[in-house]
Amino acid sequence: MSEPDEALELQYDFDFDTLVTVRRLVERYAERRRLTGQDLYRFVVAVNEITTNAVRYGGGGGRLSLWQAGGRLHCRVTDSGPGLPRPYEHGHRPVPPGSSSGRGLWLARQWVNHLTIESDANGTTVTLETAAPQPDHP
Repeated sequence: MSEPDEALELQYDFDFDTLVTVRRLVERYAERRRLTGQDLYRFVVAVNEITTNAVRYGGGGGRLSLWQAGGRLHCRVTDSGPGLPRPYEHGHRPVPPGSSSGRGLWLARQWVNHLTIESDANGTTVTLETAAPQPDHP
């Protein structure tokens, strides 16, 4: 998989071997849209959690899409795994201590302004949104 050209919208197909590349692409994309400091860190980690879930549980990879609209930075991660039962329930409560999974969606939900999950037998789509600084106008 080659690194895509960056434009207003970035799309990238990923798998286990490209997770580090995806994280760097997300960070660079968000930095260029003026996300900084803790907001940048949280957005990158949230996206990383979702892409890692796609690799682990969603068929070994997926597609990442990034765009900015309406003062918000958006990320959509789509996979072709078996889907989640009751997707509307996932990630709203911390998992019990000692649980071996379930923290990624919860963490991602905590660190972005909005997270939606759509899922069926053909795969899962997670969309994350965070506030993005607006460019200065003279």
